[in-house]
Amino acid sequence: MVHSGATAVLLISCADQRGLVAAVSDFLYRNNGNIVHADQHTDHEEGVFLQRVEWEIDGFAIPRDGIAEAFRPIAERFGMAWSLHSSDETPRVAILVSKMHHCLYDLLARWRLAELRCEIPVVISNHGDARAIAEEFGIPFHHLPVAAKTKAAQEAQIIQLLESERVDVTVMARYMQVLSDSFVRRFPNGIINIHHSFLPAFAGARPYHQAHERGVKVIGATAHYVTPELDQGPIIDQDVARVSHRDSVDDLVRKGRDLEKVVLARAVDLHLRNRVLVYGNKTVVFD
Repeated sequence: MVHSGATAVLLISCADQRGLVAAVSDFLYRNNGNIVHADQHTDHEEGVFLQRVEWEIDGFAIPRDGIAEAFRPIAERFGMAWSLHSSDETPRVAILVSKMHHCLYDLLARWRLAELRCEIPVVISNHGDARAIAEEFGIPFHHLPVAAKTKAAQEAQIIQLLESERVDVTVMARYMQVLSDSFVRRFPNGIINIHHSFLPAFAGARPYHQAHERGVKVIGATAHYVTPELDQGPIIDQDVARVSHRDSVDDLVRKGRDLEKVVLARAVDLHLRNRVLVYGNKTVVFD
């Protein structure tokens, strides 16, 4: 027998109650499931149980296309919010970018090196500067300029592209436009953004200049899912770097961009590998 090596991944969240772990484990045991990873967390303050369980598809008694239907009665009994994935799925990622290209370059390089397991069918920008970068990596580029009067029409064009390309997740790689509520609500937990972690202290333009003037000692970056509340979505990943009085504004910008690249790449990778569970405005990251 040829083994595919593929695994199934079940993500579960629900009210904490007795018998949850036993029910999931029994379902897999009765169907000859070989568990390769299992992790869980209970938020006692919220009374929420969260679990990620991964098992080999080879040898599982239920055909792949029947697993969801077979598990549904258990999910309904416990009132679970759940999703089922397989490790050999190849998610489709769209990248939105403006004039700062460091995150775009980093994501495309990681994709070319197979560090990010996905397809990237489209890069979209409100400026034309990134066209050469996308074309260098062989990815179709769409320049969709935007102004206040054309924002709704431009967003409609983006949505059309995302849907026609069957995009699973959209990454805002320093896309310097605020997405409308209707746009965001159309893709719940399907848009990932990156920004510096000076918010809300140093909001607006030139945050690194503001930070330098205040003599900050730590700078950081935050990657999160986009929600209608600007920059308030569930956080996926963060990191920080120490700075000192010896660092110029240019040093802060450089270190900040390095953090943004790494944090965004980690967040996208975690999402693609189905290791993030959102509940309320929080996440559990099974890393």
